[in-house]
Amino acid sequence: MSTPQGLVTIRFENSVAIVQLDRPEKLNALTPEMINQLEDIAKSLDQRTDLKAVILTASGDRAFCVGADIKVWAALEPIDMWRSWTRNGHRVFDLWARLRLPVIAAINGHAFGGGLELLATADIRVTDPHATFALPEAGIATCPGWSGTQRLVNLIGSTQVKYLAMTGRRISAEQALKVGLVQEISDIGDVLSSAMRIAEEISAKAPISIQLIKQLIDAGEGHNLAAVLEGIAGALAATTEDAKEGLTSFSERRTAQYKGK
Repeated sequence: MSTPQGLVTIRFENSVAIVQLDRPEKLNALTPEMINQLEDIAKSLDQRTDLKAVILTASGDRAFCVGADIKVWAALEPIDMWRSWTRNGHRVFDLWARLRLPVIAAINGHAFGGGLELLATADIRVTDPHATFALPEAGIATCPGWSGTQRLVNLIGSTQVKYLAMTGRRISAEQALKVGLVQEISDIGDVLSSAMRIAEEISAKAPISIQLIKQLIDAGEGHNLAAVLEGIAGALAATTEDAKEGLTSFSERRTAQYKGK
């Protein structure tokens, strides 16, 4: 059963959360309300201990997301574009990229601009064969605004991003697979099932190990390094006998007797 979240819905199948952009009549173009909903959902998912994976997908069979709703951001004053639209999008996309749980993007259709930037926050990407991918911003006299020139570069390299952003050309699912933008191409109309199969494979593994693997790989690329190192160090220290002695001595108001164990 789906829980309504405005223009973004979330439902659960066993230990997998399925988050879905739900504005197919507008090709799932992102509005400020949708950005806010994505933020709320990411924060709530990060607190769940019963989940093992997240699938990020969209409604319809035409588009995963064609980016930001032009009518919305075109009406903004330049200072509001920076202050609210761009900065909010970055904050929310960063939340998705740092989500503790593994995220699989099930790309059901075209992914342009902000839609391509959103799917770049996922750990694994599966696409329908008819989907295409593009960064068309320069064609309307703007630039990628939600880390298309940063996170996407880390994913597929600066040359590929320059090619996409400078030409505005679309690349096919096959080309996306070749450059490493996606990891699998599903059968037609089967992308969500393909993503679910991956989620189930991940869910069969030790969940803490999966989450640590994600954090270690991301930290190795320089993302959230301090939080990862300090979090793992704190967790390791908490397992020691010295940690128990430290707490006990504090509560008993005596000098701790540490043994290095």
